[in-house]
Amino acid sequence: MNKVVRVFTSESAVNPIVAIILGLLFGALVMLAGGYNPIDAYIALFKRIFGSSYDIGEAIRAITPLILTGLSVAFAFRTGLFNIGAEGQFVMGMTGATIIGVKIHGLPWIIHAPLAVIAGALLGGLWGAIAGYLKAKRGVNEVITTIMLNWIALFLSNYIVNRFLLEPKQQRSYMIQDSASLSIGWLSDLMNHARVHWGTVIALLGALVFYLILWRTKQGYELRAVGHNLDAAKYAGMNVNRSIVKAMFISGIFAGLAGVFEVLGVFHYQVVAAASPGYGFDGIAVSLLGANNPIGIVLGAMLFGGLSYGSAGMSFGADVPPEIIRIVIGSVIFFVATQGIVRWILLPLYGRRKKERVS
Repeated sequence: MNKVVRVFTSESAVNPIVAIILGLLFGALVMLAGGYNPIDAYIALFKRIFGSSYDIGEAIRAITPLILTGLSVAFAFRTGLFNIGAEGQFVMGMTGATIIGVKIHGLPWIIHAPLAVIAGALLGGLWGAIAGYLKAKRGVNEVITTIMLNWIALFLSNYIVNRFLLEPKQQRSYMIQDSASLSIGWLSDLMNHARVHWGTVIALLGALVFYLILWRTKQGYELRAVGHNLDAAKYAGMNVNRSIVKAMFISGIFAGLAGVFEVLGVFHYQVVAAASPGYGFDGIAVSLLGANNPIGIVLGAMLFGGLSYGSAGMSFGADVPPEIIRIVIGSVIFFVATQGIVRWILLPLYGRRKKERVS
């Protein structure tokens, strides 16, 4: 029992909690400065998230892609790479799933839906592997290539939808076949038609797979070794170039899956978009919130996704403008990211504990 108490009162556990509280307090000060009631705003926020079964289901739906894009960014970072291209990989995942979901007919669900998932995941992975190949073979910085590939993915997906999948007189593709849908009908009915889907289960399993690959396999050890010290990995006889491509491929799969489930589980079509959805960029913040740890990423996605979904309640329930809502979300991320400030604030508490242990 004492061990459990020490875990939940340790510095590593206390710091993020205090950081979130500080972020919410700073957001409250901003709202007060703008003439808004922070208490009413935060009550409206929680009502929006937990006010009904529909809201709970929609909040879970908003959290799901953030888990996967957060895992995508974190996997690359754990292997010494900066994947800023989760957004493009997300879009290509959507496109792969849409092609299979729209164009293939007559297959049973047990074959069609998994086939669409695999196609989208592989396309997202291959999109990430392009940056990995350029890094490994040509020495091109992956930050630059992944950023550029984001735009290429957006315009390429728009071209594919426009040219091959567009429903007449619409700015979107045809609806996917019912046999490719990953919606959970019975659960959606229980939650007042919230758009819940099997992707949430896969996202949680993805966090487990993330852990197993990196910390329970030889390949994972090699990937982390390359990320930790590339020259030492070469000296140890590891194939560094192959590890870089492999890391970006797996990272892209996670992001691609996020796009897959948005198509197959939420919208059931793909639009001709003027801008990318933003989940890949939000995944960077989620990865940061979760300290690149799979459990932390799930919790970070819950926080970020919950704040993002609940912000509509702050806007409608307390008349807080969207700009101030984004400041509140940003301040939470800021304090979680700047752990040094939190440690400085809590330094007297930790110093007192050390003195008590010495005495």
